[in-house]
Amino acid sequence: MFALWHRYTHIHNHIHRPTAGDITFMYTCVCCDPLQTQMKDVLRELDETKLARDEVVAQSKDRKVHRKEPKSQDIYLRLLVKLYRFLARRSTAPFNKVVLKRLFMSKTNRPPLSLSRLIRKMKLPGRDNKTAVVVGTITDDVRIQDIPKLKVCALRVTDRARRRIMKSGGQVMTFDQLALSAPKGQGTVLLSGPRKSREVYRHFGKAPGTPHSNTKPYVRSKGRKFERARGRRASRAYKN
Repeated sequence: MFALWHRYTHIHNHIHRPTAGDITFMYTCVCCDPLQTQMKDVLRELDETKLARDEVVAQSKDRKVHRKEPKSQDIYLRLLVKLYRFLARRSTAPFNKVVLKRLFMSKTNRPPLSLSRLIRKMKLPGRDNKTAVVVGTITDDVRIQDIPKLKVCALRVTDRARRRIMKSGGQVMTFDQLALSAPKGQGTVLLSGPRKSREVYRHFGKAPGTPHSNTKPYVRSKGRKFERARGRRASRAYKN
């Protein structure tokens, strides 16, 4: 009996999770009623702990990976989120829901929009006298000489782009001004910059050097001594 009690206290005090052999031993070797009751309580507690742990693991796998708020702590951005969260909830216009979702996005998902692309998009049919809305940055393009009259709303406009838009008789608005003038997004055109124009996208895709691959390799230099042997010349094993 003393040996059995010693085995029980060793399991209970020193081992956090008893093995299957220990549990079988406890079930089969118990012959004393008070001790059997205590050990049944221990086993029940172990089962409950296991169920709770399994439930936590299952919940961690079953989740929706999308943002419900911006990661930025910028107080002005968070005020805009408050404003457009209200508009998205109280109005039926999908415009406010799209703007709210884009306010949550990371910087790489809010690429800058150049002035030349903005002008090209606003010249499309049916977009005269409409406000271009960009949840991101509008940048200048020195290749463009003539700037038409534009009405834009953006999170940020670079100084030179702002000067050129204002000089041509245009208007630059903030999102709180837009919410007052067009609470449902009427008379607006939602635009965004090219997401895949980042240099890193040139390295994605089929392996560099393989047939029909235009992927850019990660190489230190384009000189004579860099990646010019195997796979580049037929005299060195093979040529792709």
